[in-house]
Amino acid sequence: MYSSIQKICDELVNSFDTIPEQRKNLLLKISKYIQTKKEADEVIKLIYVCTHNSRRSHFGQIWAAVAASYYGIENVKTYSGGTEATAFNINAINALKRMGFVMESNNQDINPVYTVQFSENESTICFSKVYNNEANPQEHFAAIMTCSDAEENCPFIPGVELRIGTTYDDPKAFDNTPLQDAKYEERSLQIAQETLFVFSNIR
Repeated sequence: MYSSIQKICDELVNSFDTIPEQRKNLLLKISKYIQTKKEADEVIKLIYVCTHNSRRSHFGQIWAAVAASYYGIENVKTYSGGTEATAFNINAINALKRMGFVMESNNQDINPVYTVQFSENESTICFSKVYNNEANPQEHFAAIMTCSDAEENCPFIPGVELRIGTTYDDPKAFDNTPLQDAKYEERSLQIAQETLFVFSNIR
């Protein structure tokens, strides 16, 4: 794992006591799902869902992959999707770059596909898509809803085994303001902390 990302993880695992107990109880439901799949020796598939699949859901996909690697949990596949496709937001991309992720795109103008690398040999593929896109699993997965709008507008997701809402405030509210970069980093780190907490409970 790249040293800058390793350092972020090392710092965040020492801050779990700042997560409210009610929130921890919610996150532990994801831990239980992962633990059950691990004990059954099945592939663990997690889809992070938000309306436009442009910010929070990508943070979820990426940090969950990092958290699985950090704790050495194998057979974890992370994905993201939305209720509509847009593009991976540039402010979210830049926040991740500042944290040490190496990101390369296929240079398509409208909706580029990004390879997001967090170690010399570990990466995940990100692009905006609807949650049931063929790039995502169609059955035997958990859907983690990262925004209330997606939670309300996805009344039914076929093939899901666990659906859970872990909503986050949208950093989009701070676009083109002096707080923009700080708020994107804040949201990224919150999602990083919570995905690390989830995987810290896997045995």
